[in-house]
Amino acid sequence: MDRQRLRKIIYISILSALSFILMLIQFPLPFLPPFLMLDLSDIPAFIGFVLFGGIGGSLIIIMKIVLFSILMASEPIGPIANLLAAFSFLLPVYFFYYKRQTAKSLIAGFVAGTIVLTLALAILNYFVLLPAYGLIVDQTDIINNLRTVITAGIIPFNIVKGIILSIICYIIYKKAVPLLKKRY
Repeated sequence: MDRQRLRKIIYISILSALSFILMLIQFPLPFLPPFLMLDLSDIPAFIGFVLFGGIGGSLIIIMKIVLFSILMASEPIGPIANLLAAFSFLLPVYFFYYKRQTAKSLIAGFVAGTIVLTLALAILNYFVLLPAYGLIVDQTDIINNLRTVITAGIIPFNIVKGIILSIICYIIYKKAVPLLKKRY
């Protein structure tokens, strides 16, 4: 194995571990349902997408979820929702950024990622995730009020999450990614 490939594996492993740690630090957003917890675990995956492309970024997301599922999860719906949210946000960011690799294309990616995240998670939560979660944890009030939970909770939460992640990732892109690219 050459040095470049070994270095890439080490970086992806470190970013995966950091992503897992950040997933453990969750906090609710004010005025939104308390079961919706924001974490910043997509930031290391964003760095992976920028430095190593689609496969590297995807591996970071998958390893984060595998670690969390094995070590921390008490039910499967939360990790699955986190996996789907991470891909819903980061794949559009990556696809917009990949061709041109400019700040402008990155910003367009963040807008697209936030829109895809919001729409995909609204649909997935309505038809799959919340009904499954409601059955596992016996939350019949969630199942009976899906429209309200989606419109008053899920949609605003994911818009705010997309904006927060976009701002932090953009700052990291401007400040830290150039340094990491030099070292890699």
